[in-house]
Amino acid sequence: MPIVPDTKNWTWVLERRCDECGFDAATFPRADVGRMIRDNARAWQRVLTRPDLRDRPSDNVWSPLEYACHVRDVFRIYDARLGLMLTDDDPRYPNWDQDAAAIEERYGGQDPATVGNELDAAAHELAGHFDRVAGEQWERRGTRSDGAHFTVESFARYTIHDPIHDPIHHLHDVGGG
Repeated sequence: MPIVPDTKNWTWVLERRCDECGFDAATFPRADVGRMIRDNARAWQRVLTRPDLRDRPSDNVWSPLEYACHVRDVFRIYDARLGLMLTDDDPRYPNWDQDAAAIEERYGGQDPATVGNELDAAAHELAGHFDRVAGEQWERRGTRSDGAHFTVESFARYTIHDPIHDPIHHLHDVGGG
């Protein structure tokens, strides 16, 4: 599974360029998050046709298919969290155990075509919701289960490059971007 960084000190992903994948969340316009999510979903479609789709580089690193399932679920969960932030006052997000989800949902055995369709649909849903954020909505707040606080704007940037769940970095991890 992916190595889990210190989630209490997560703000670095919003403040500087990632040494590993090169992404700099601080420099992209928040209005571009929807486009970036859709672009990322398109790139995953190419990954899902590769012959090494089910191959794990090592026992503790996910296969490209498992990463794709994870990204699909991240889009779904982040869409729900964004919805909470836009409708509730400073909601607390329920916890999500990514490793348990991978096992329970049998990520490695899922059908790549189905995963591709579901990932695309989840990405477009989330992207559309970010596209409609306007004005003061960018400053609405939410709180993660570990106590980390976000505005919709910081959440948008974090959605793109979160140290545990991010679609850009995981695409880099599988050599797809």
